[in-house]
Amino acid sequence: MLVAQITDMHILAEGKLFHSPRRAIPDSDPGWSHIDTAAHLAQAVATLNALRPMPDVTVITGDLTDHGGAEEYTNLRALLAPLRMPYFLIPGNHDKRDELRAAFGADGYFPARGFLQYTVEGHPLRIVALDTHIPASPDGELCAERLGWLDATLKAAPAQPTLVLMHHPPFAVGIEHMDRHALRNPAAFAEVIGRHPQVERVLCGHLHRTIHRRFAGTIAGTCPATAHQLVLDINPGAQAEFIFEPPGYQLHLWREGEGLVTHTAALGDWPGPFPYHAAPR
Repeated sequence: MLVAQITDMHILAEGKLFHSPRRAIPDSDPGWSHIDTAAHLAQAVATLNALRPMPDVTVITGDLTDHGGAEEYTNLRALLAPLRMPYFLIPGNHDKRDELRAAFGADGYFPARGFLQYTVEGHPLRIVALDTHIPASPDGELCAERLGWLDATLKAAPAQPTLVLMHHPPFAVGIEHMDRHALRNPAAFAEVIGRHPQVERVLCGHLHRTIHRRFAGTIAGTCPATAHQLVLDINPGAQAEFIFEPPGYQLHLWREGEGLVTHTAALGDWPGPFPYHAAPR
């Protein structure tokens, strides 16, 4: 089974460009004032559609939109429509739960009310999706209700290899301004995950970078964003800044008897491929 992951698209209403609210930038600036997050997502969709083998599913781990507005979700749905495989969404801190449900609830996997948590069954890998959203907060949380649902859901299929999806990673990464807005109760989450060894990977977003760590007997990791990336600065007091490193996606390859292997790839048009050796004459 092949699972593609994209994350942190920050889609706005059609025709709107992303910009930094933290500082004034002149219109002539070619960077922040001209981030076309929709174009980046369209490129990601085209890339996934062209992969051979094609992914069986795509999981999309939060910060789907920038403000959680209805027009943003309408634009997001249009941008994702060309995907040639099923896709599954979870909310991030930039999303709004009710608006997301209204826009994508007809797809059938979101519950009709409450937290946007669900399972995807019928594949070699079971997918368990979590909702870490806190309204009007950049932090994440898994309250007692959400953790109880996770524990019961994992307990129901103890022999089924499982991917767990969540937006906020359950570990500190050393980038202080992001660690201040992390999952509030990682120890409680770790206690649940540690009881269920069938969890092959915890797949996260939020960090706009590729980061992995051993966690509660498994591996938890983040995926690069489809647009701008977070500056890698682990100095104390470092400012929150973004950088135009190549956007990316991940492929999670499951083979029976071999386990799960994760590949991180850059989006974009790059020279090559070129052979290492000359063709035999």
